[in-house]
Amino acid sequence: MNKSELIEAVANSAELSKAAAGKAVDAVLDTITEALKNGDQVALIGFGIFSVRDRAARTGRDPRSGNPIKIKATKIPAFKAGKGLKDAVK
Repeated sequence: MNKSELIEAVANSAELSKAAAGKAVDAVLDTITEALKNGDQVALIGFGIFSVRDRAARTGRDPRSGNPIKIKATKIPAFKAGKGLKDAVK
């Protein structure tokens, strides 16, 4: 399912126009993104938790030359599925 299919499904489920559903989906995604940028986590009980994790610095290899390179530490977005989502997928 891509974003436009998600918007259509939300519109049908909530009996909204596609424009209103699109705004709602965009608002949810923007809100989650902003929370993660601020270092917060977003917990949707039964669905899952969106959070930011630290990835440690490490040594990698340059694919062209094979020489070792240093990869800096960074922050990455993460999602942990909740029990309700896990049970629904089984």
